[in-house]
Amino acid sequence: MIKLGLPVAALFMAFLILFGALGGLGGSGGAYAMGCGKPGQPADDGASGNGSKGDATGGAGKELRARQVANAKIIDQVAKDGKLPGRATLIALMTALAESQLDNINYGDRDSLGLFQQRPSSGWGTREQILDPKYAAHMFFFGGDSGDPPGLDDVPWENLSLNDAAQKVQRSGFADAYGPKETQARSIAKEAGIDLERSGENHPGKSGSSGSSGKPADNGKGGKDPDEPPETCDMSGTGEPGKPGEPFHDGKSSWPDVVKNRRSTEDAIKWARAEADSHNSGWFQGCLRFTAVAYGHEAAGTQYAIDHYQIEMPKDMRHDGDRNPPPGALMFWDTGHRAGHVAIYVGDGKVASNDIVTPGEISIVPATDIETKWGAKYLGWSPPYYPKAG
Repeated sequence: MIKLGLPVAALFMAFLILFGALGGLGGSGGAYAMGCGKPGQPADDGASGNGSKGDATGGAGKELRARQVANAKIIDQVAKDGKLPGRATLIALMTALAESQLDNINYGDRDSLGLFQQRPSSGWGTREQILDPKYAAHMFFFGGDSGDPPGLDDVPWENLSLNDAAQKVQRSGFADAYGPKETQARSIAKEAGIDLERSGENHPGKSGSSGSSGKPADNGKGGKDPDEPPETCDMSGTGEPGKPGEPFHDGKSSWPDVVKNRRSTEDAIKWARAEADSHNSGWFQGCLRFTAVAYGHEAAGTQYAIDHYQIEMPKDMRHDGDRNPPPGALMFWDTGHRAGHVAIYVGDGKVASNDIVTPGEISIVPATDIETKWGAKYLGWSPPYYPKAG
């Protein structure tokens, strides 16, 4: 995950809506964000990362789930040793799920490592230290001795939503990545025998959902939990995708004879949907590569999505601004960044896209989400043509 330095944080927030090519992603267990969250954000990541109610496993297989439970126990023990309430453990579990799938991985963006993708270059510790789950959890909760980098204990997290508390520590480019992990975090905690409702001597006014007295902590909002929806919240939700332009509809078009791929259109769409169900997190900033692999190639042969559309794609294959792509078409956007973005149209107004819900994962979402969530400009669609595929 991208860690941001404080000097550029303010500037970044001003341009967050244009963050499309580089990624983009809260909600509580009651799915309140469905009606009251920011536009385009899901209440939970769901079995396919599609904004439906969260899957308790998050797509994790048996072996990964076992590692997640083991790591959750370590994280909770560090929290208990620090006399933190169960709510702190919940925040940590949600954070680690978003950052590493709660797996102690030895790789990440730039020099990011471990459960929380902490960076040696940002003062989180040495590589060896960060890869120690106990040390990593301690740093997440308590930060550096000087308060930089900050730990959860260094911020007023009791008055923040679960997602925002995690973001205060992580300072991530994906500011809303953590909230959608609550369902999965609670499921893992239950399997691990972790009491998320326990109070703590450190920050005693906040346990998993209520204070040590059993009443909601007073946080300056009349005692209401910051994860609860405001009283004016519309809990129903419309289910309609947001749109700065018209909705996308299925068109009909056959591919030119020159378009030859190793997978058929039907098989490519089927593969893309299966990849969304798998929660494979290996597609971070890999939109063009994803589309090429879906059609059976090892690579697209072009570095940037926007170049693939504007330079490599023949003019007679570019359907500029046409919002009626046929299923299997490649759809392109100008995100305000060098790379641009491309996704596969799977029909019924939806696309298979990386990074739009969870960094690195493929999700099936309304095609209009690329506009509403990233502020991107739709360029048009083309057949799945890869003249330089390798």
